[in-house]
Amino acid sequence: MTRIPSKDEILSWIEDNPTQTGKRDIARAFGIKGADRIELKRVLRALEAEGHLEKRKRSYRDPESLPPVSVLQVLPADPDGDLFARPLEWEGDGAEPRILYLPRKGDPGLGEGDRILARLTRVKEPEYQYEARLIRRIGSGPRKILGVYRKGAEGGRIVPIDKGADREWRVSPGATHGAKDGELVEAEQAGPRSRMGLPLARVTERLGDPMAAKSVSLIAVHQHGIPDDFPDTVVAEADSAEAPGLGQRKDLRDIPLITIDPADARDHDDAVCAQPDPDPKNDGGFILWVAIADVAHFVTPGSALDREARKRGNSTYFPDRVVPMLPDRLSGDLCSLHEDVDRACLVVRVVIDAEGNKLGHRFYRGLMRSQASLSYEEAQAAVDGQTTLRTEALLEPVLQPLFGAYAALSRARERRQPLDLDLPERRIVLSDQGEVTSVAFRDRFDAHRLIEEFMVLANVCAAETLAKNRTPLLYRVHEEPSPQKLEALREIVQASGLTLAKGQVLSTKHLNRLLEQAVGHDEAELINISTLRAMTQAYYSPENFGHFGLALQNYAHFTSPIRRYADLIVHRGLISAHGWDEDGLRGDEIERLDETAQHISDTERRSMVAERDTIDRYLASYLQDRVGNEFAARISGVTRFGAFAKLDETGADGLIPIRSIGAEYFHYSAEEQSLTGSETGFTLRMGQRVVVRLAEAVPVTGGLMLELLSVEDTAVPVGPRRKSRPVRRKIAANKAKKAKLKKKLKRKRA
Repeated sequence: MTRIPSKDEILSWIEDNPTQTGKRDIARAFGIKGADRIELKRVLRALEAEGHLEKRKRSYRDPESLPPVSVLQVLPADPDGDLFARPLEWEGDGAEPRILYLPRKGDPGLGEGDRILARLTRVKEPEYQYEARLIRRIGSGPRKILGVYRKGAEGGRIVPIDKGADREWRVSPGATHGAKDGELVEAEQAGPRSRMGLPLARVTERLGDPMAAKSVSLIAVHQHGIPDDFPDTVVAEADSAEAPGLGQRKDLRDIPLITIDPADARDHDDAVCAQPDPDPKNDGGFILWVAIADVAHFVTPGSALDREARKRGNSTYFPDRVVPMLPDRLSGDLCSLHEDVDRACLVVRVVIDAEGNKLGHRFYRGLMRSQASLSYEEAQAAVDGQTTLRTEALLEPVLQPLFGAYAALSRARERRQPLDLDLPERRIVLSDQGEVTSVAFRDRFDAHRLIEEFMVLANVCAAETLAKNRTPLLYRVHEEPSPQKLEALREIVQASGLTLAKGQVLSTKHLNRLLEQAVGHDEAELINISTLRAMTQAYYSPENFGHFGLALQNYAHFTSPIRRYADLIVHRGLISAHGWDEDGLRGDEIERLDETAQHISDTERRSMVAERDTIDRYLASYLQDRVGNEFAARISGVTRFGAFAKLDETGADGLIPIRSIGAEYFHYSAEEQSLTGSETGFTLRMGQRVVVRLAEAVPVTGGLMLELLSVEDTAVPVGPRRKSRPVRRKIAANKAKKAKLKKKLKRKRA
């Protein structure tokens, strides 16, 4: 009888020969033939039962190692530009091994999410365990699913959290990743979609209890792929940063700059000051100072911080947390203009006359010290005569000149006529446990408008300076509405009994006249919302197409480099234009400005959607205990499948399904934004006052389902439900059916 190798000998041989793991390969290596193979098979089964080996078809391998040829998913490039990948076939109990991808000349460029078939070589490196060479690219990453896992007899299923998702996903027993019933999970499609049955998915990450208060924003972070963890190299780079001294900077520490922000502001990136102009030729004029944190000093081109900031594009703000563009060492400390602390800044000095016209401006790279950090409420109360010990000393020398300069800028704004929408902003108040305690609309003070006007002016100065110096930059572009959207707006306006100018080049002043007509009318909110929907979405571009909404020809974002990458690009442009230092705009950045503009426009939209979804979920959570209650509301949207109503109390939007409106067929008019009953003539259109009953509130999706009770104080009529479609619809259906049959017969004869 041939000696059967020991378990240790077999394991050692498999580790040394990862490409020869079949039973025949092992038998041949140890000279085992004939009946002795039965004993070898028994040993291999014992190793498999003990967890030392894993059988895959006709081969064995160590489950704590990877096969020599594996399917990998490419990860984002690290700060050094290296590509790592994660194995999609890892079954071990330990941490996934790190795999470094080594491209060869002629290999296609790979990016995050790409799937590849690769040949692996085991290495003994401190930072990774395998090196991978490309065999072929399989494709980009599979579809991602975020949902609630429901355990079943065999595996389970995933109920997606997206409002529009109508299909669940099946999870096989070996693809649950240990998920528990009711847990929020992230999963991916595990195979091609079938026409029959539920599609297959595999759980890739467990995210905990979806009903936990602080899971609400976490859902949005994962759902929209917002990066929320900083790589160690980025954190280390931020932690090593130090505040600069005065050096060649302009000393602004004697100028009474202050910050005015929301009471719960997480950072302070702008400070303002206004002083009466002593020049007798500018009687009643002011000298304004707008100082912005000098983020460019800390986030230099090509650094790990810069690559991460560009990747994120902007900060994302949720009611319970902020996902910042920069680590807290910068965003909450060195780049935040805290009170009584020296801070590096870029500052613009602007001279305006008594009517708010800009007479001139100049930029400096300076060092400032904020005299105070006030909230909007504090600043407004002080100028309204309700000073505190803190604001009393600031009133005459600081606050009154600021509000005087704002009055002048307001007169200039009135002449310019930017779009003046009146859309209240919701404020969700959370308890310490993250639960919604109240939903209210934020108060708007002159203090808010003051800061807005100062920031707009500073942004204009930055754009004009860079344009004059022919320095590349990213403009903030807002193009005029399309003719189709304007026509749709006119339909709504006419249905409301108002008028909008036609037959001339539309400007913001025409829209403002419309908004003025609506003031005091029931349709005021409808007209404001409809006007907003008619606007195009603003974006970033290296080409200047003007800003329609602000009625400005030159406009760029300069005032928030802590939370917007576009502002950082503008800061670097100003540094280059003035020759202040070596940390300005580089040639490679200029070459990819188009790409950067598209990327950060996309990340901005991503954040907007994530923030909106989170608000919807918080509102659904707040309202779930009030299912069955009646609410006053207004129709905010009309579609083929129903209507949306905005609740007066909270501003939450809910769906009124068309099946619940009345027992008749409803004709949908996109032009008039209306639904009309075929039997009763009952019409539901945008802007109508309604009373609804909350039928369902689903916090996980943020969905609200409403039942329509009355419209404009009139009960909803119930028309007879036709058993068949109207005659004209039946004729059209028959014609389509005959044409389809004729086409089918023609193909068969051919």
